[in-house]
Amino acid sequence: MSAPTASASATASAAADLPVLAEVVRSGFVEGHHRGSLVVLAPDGSVDFALGSPERPVFPRSSNKPMQATAVLRTGLELDGEFLALAAASHSAETFHLDAVRKILASADLDESALLTPPSLSLDEEEAEAWIRAGGQRERILMDCSGKHAAMLAACVRNGWDTASYLDEDHPVQVEARTTLEELSGESVAAVGVDGCGAPLMAVSLVGLARAFRAHVLADPGTPQRRVADAMRAHPEYVAGTRRIDTWLMRAVPGAMAKMGAESVQAVALPDGRALAFKIDDGAKRALGPVLAGALRRMGVTTEDDTLARIAASPLLGGGTPVGEVRAAF
Repeated sequence: MSAPTASASATASAAADLPVLAEVVRSGFVEGHHRGSLVVLAPDGSVDFALGSPERPVFPRSSNKPMQATAVLRTGLELDGEFLALAAASHSAETFHLDAVRKILASADLDESALLTPPSLSLDEEEAEAWIRAGGQRERILMDCSGKHAAMLAACVRNGWDTASYLDEDHPVQVEARTTLEELSGESVAAVGVDGCGAPLMAVSLVGLARAFRAHVLADPGTPQRRVADAMRAHPEYVAGTRRIDTWLMRAVPGAMAKMGAESVQAVALPDGRALAFKIDDGAKRALGPVLAGALRRMGVTTEDDTLARIAASPLLGGGTPVGEVRAAF
């Protein structure tokens, strides 16, 4: 076995230095930890609270989607309401999601064959199981990013740009996505990779991500970024799904804009200018809800129902019965 490289050792060391954001408790015994970084911005945009290294660049994954949706509006594409919310979505491939994706494509005289998303099943286990029971298989439109891709394709048609190469980093629609992210985050993109859906993936810090979300909710009415924020908040079920955390949060907290990303990234902006962004370093999905609820409670956010408890719930089972939980550790 070869020795680890210097860069690999440095990465491992940096991860070990990150604070514990969540702990795994089974039968009263702490059996594991999830480390990461987190930042909360005050109403004036200054850093109010931070853990770890929120100034380090990360790949926000699908938490970048509001900025990508803003970018397609800036290209001249006209989308509103649930269709614009879907452009910023990681949807659950419920029937209403799929119908809306097809309508966006049809508005540009396109169909599902234009999508370059990888064939997938729904993110939602119930939806995926129902689809398979009905004889369905993986399809491009079922991929949670198909709404974003449909909007990008429609923007290409609107501007006379090539649709076959819309995922290329130097394609005009992706250049606008980068410009928008850099403007709203106040940072230069630190790295460019390929997201799970095949689109260019651009790295900024968690501070920059929180700043970009804040810019959406505080923008003047009618601007592209405010239109995206308003669409997401008015149609949260199109941003995620009927059984998803982002939907629950935006329904329960008036004026909140929320978007998760793969590898356990989450960003939230509140209408008073406060914003939150975090990443669980090991990408564990089970830690996202507890950390999100813990951070919101620390910010003084409350709900009239049990939404925060539902978001925080991450039970551990023993013999099919809950015997522990993943819980916030800050």
